[in-house]
Amino acid sequence: MTKSYKLLASLAAILAIGVALFTWFGRTEPVTVIVKPIAYGKVQNTVANTRAGTIKACRRAGISPSIGGQIASMPVKEGDIVKPGQLLMEFWNHDQMAQLELATSEADAAEANAIQACIRADVSLRESNRLDLLKRKNLASDEAADKADGEARAQQAACNAARATKKVSEAKIHLVEAELERTRLTAPFTGIVAEVNGEIGEFVTPSPVGVPTPPAVDLIDVSCLYVSAPIDEVDAPQIRVGMPANISLDAMAKRIFSGKVRRIAPYVLEMEKQARTLDVEVDFLCPEKCQGMLPGYSADIEVIIKENQKVLRSPTEAILEGDRVLVFTSDSTLQKRQIKTGLSNWVWTEVTEGLAEGDEVVVSIDREGVEDGANAVRETETDD
Repeated sequence: MTKSYKLLASLAAILAIGVALFTWFGRTEPVTVIVKPIAYGKVQNTVANTRAGTIKACRRAGISPSIGGQIASMPVKEGDIVKPGQLLMEFWNHDQMAQLELATSEADAAEANAIQACIRADVSLRESNRLDLLKRKNLASDEAADKADGEARAQQAACNAARATKKVSEAKIHLVEAELERTRLTAPFTGIVAEVNGEIGEFVTPSPVGVPTPPAVDLIDVSCLYVSAPIDEVDAPQIRVGMPANISLDAMAKRIFSGKVRRIAPYVLEMEKQARTLDVEVDFLCPEKCQGMLPGYSADIEVIIKENQKVLRSPTEAILEGDRVLVFTSDSTLQKRQIKTGLSNWVWTEVTEGLAEGDEVVVSIDREGVEDGANAVRETETDD
């Protein structure tokens, strides 16, 4: 009996050791996961653009000449900052300059003639008045008085004609000055010269009707910038002028700029093989932080439709299909949990039920082995 008991005890011990070894060698390696805590914060419901938008300047002028000519002077170059009225380009205009000099000389001569004629008219008028007074005293004949009166009126007419000729000469000066002005391109506002098309000595001609050509000078006012981006027609009815918006740029990664909707296009763009969209324009609200931005940068907008402050929120990347998350439990296992959500965007989702502050959810859900019931170890995510 004793031998049988010892044999059974030995078999039991061997079996226990076998089970322990099987469990040891058959256990799975824990998966490494990135987790983030559930906490209170701000969640926004936003509408984003469907394709990349573009930063544009509030004022941009492609300045071209109204007449043809040969470039004689280009006092500015690309990148220069110019002020209103500053000369950008000038054509050869020696003929107009000569005409202006001639018109000015003619005006001077006309003015001198007018002065001479009006002096004579004044003298004749005084002579006529004296003879008229003598006539009343019977000291001068009627014939002499009438002759003096006619001479005075004739001289006054000559004075008026000379003055009219002077005005004609002055008008000629204005005409030549206008022609001369057409040979000069000047800045209509303060801005940066973005592009100059032409070199000294080249001939420039105006664009033919219906045939667009590059402007002689492209001038941009960078003191006022905005973003124009396409919004899907399905989302567009939610947007109103004046709504706040977030702006992000590829050229300035990880920076979010504040903005405000300035305009919503009154028509829908129909583009082949793409969803129908309409353009939404958003102003920057960061005059002190927008230094270095340039028209032409690509940009994305998120128009804030609704915003909830100090609500429980989860990273949107942690939420699985069907509003489920994987919670990292205190015993280092992953537990699938059903939640209820509220407002949501690409970054945060409001949690109304199913999670508590301090719970940790898995955001690396695409890793192999990350599933309900899996053993896991926490990986510390480095903040950039």
